[in-house]
Amino acid sequence: MLKAFYDKAAMEAGCDEAGRGCLAGPVYAAAVIFAKDYRNKWLDDSKKLSDANRYELRPEIMEKAVAWAVGVVSEKEIDEINILNASFLAMHRALDQLKKTPELLLIDGNRFKAYRTIPHHCIVKGDANYLSIAAASILAKTGRDDFMKEASKDFPQYGWEHNMGYPTSAHREAIRKYGISPLHRLSYRPLPSQLELNL
Repeated sequence: MLKAFYDKAAMEAGCDEAGRGCLAGPVYAAAVIFAKDYRNKWLDDSKKLSDANRYELRPEIMEKAVAWAVGVVSEKEIDEINILNASFLAMHRALDQLKKTPELLLIDGNRFKAYRTIPHHCIVKGDANYLSIAAASILAKTGRDDFMKEASKDFPQYGWEHNMGYPTSAHREAIRKYGISPLHRLSYRPLPSQLELNL
């Protein structure tokens, strides 16, 4: 079972993002606060869970969390400020929406832009070690997947309902064949040669 807390005395919010490596669509992030006595043996890093398990756990997280929120940064904003800053901004937007103010932030990864005056700890593979970060990874992942599945109805040629905007060979081939969509990130390199894009 993952760890319930980093600091027993502080109200902690776990934060994680989804969609950082995608060629299309926004980046999502979530923040989750659990009570110190919360336990769930099924919670884990979203990447280790099946799609069905992530969606099974989402309502449990929303119901049992002391507070939770999801933040979104669009593909256009990603192009303007770069994906690293966009990931930080998405986390900040999630934190802005929390109905409780955390005293400590647990951030998945090794970098973060400080949020207000709240102290934070960056934890590599935090989503595989702490319940709150794992929960945040699930909310961010499922929220973004929902967006991409809906977007795929307008742009069925890219197969986003399957690849979620990640750079699969089928996704790259669709870009080569059809060009880019309004949801593609222009600051990324969807193909080995930009000469093949219909910009």
